[in-house]
Amino acid sequence: MADDLEDVLTAVPPRLRRIRKQRGVTLAALAEATGISVSTLSRLESGQRRPSLELLLPIARAHQVPLDELVGAPPVGDPRVRLRPTVHGGVTFAPLTGQPGPVAAFKMTIPAGAKTEPELRTHEGYEWLYVLSGRLRLMLAEHDIVMRAGEAAEFDTRLPHWFGNAGDGPVEVLSLFGRQGERMHVRAAPPRKAG
Repeated sequence: MADDLEDVLTAVPPRLRRIRKQRGVTLAALAEATGISVSTLSRLESGQRRPSLELLLPIARAHQVPLDELVGAPPVGDPRVRLRPTVHGGVTFAPLTGQPGPVAAFKMTIPAGAKTEPELRTHEGYEWLYVLSGRLRLMLAEHDIVMRAGEAAEFDTRLPHWFGNAGDGPVEVLSLFGRQGERMHVRAAPPRKAG
């Protein structure tokens, strides 16, 4: 980790010089634009002065480039989540989140004929379900409903609940679960005003 940081810092001085020269800017002009002395800028570009945020931000602003371009931020890794489904009670759970956090996302596939006898349970958390395909039976407190593709439900998991397959084929469900009882925050476009 320390070696990676040193490699990044070592690459900054030549990058600063290259960006400045590509723009045809002199050290004096850059000093005037940033308020950083010519000698400090020269030492930064030669590697005699360690780059700091206080120095790099005005330079990035003057060159109108993102700070990442000056420091050569490492590329973002592959964002895909490598699914490693597990099966519990006949239900296949495919994790859709790769990092631990307050909210976990899963795609669940419940085959036809999977355990149909409801067993209501409670636990800490907050859940949001979206039916992708098939029919899902959801029992929540005194409610007993069948949800179809495109329908969603959200509930506090401290309420007695159970869900299972209500159709002849498999049901696929997207589930977001907040372990600490945190509500999901879904952003949607505001409704359009008639006009």
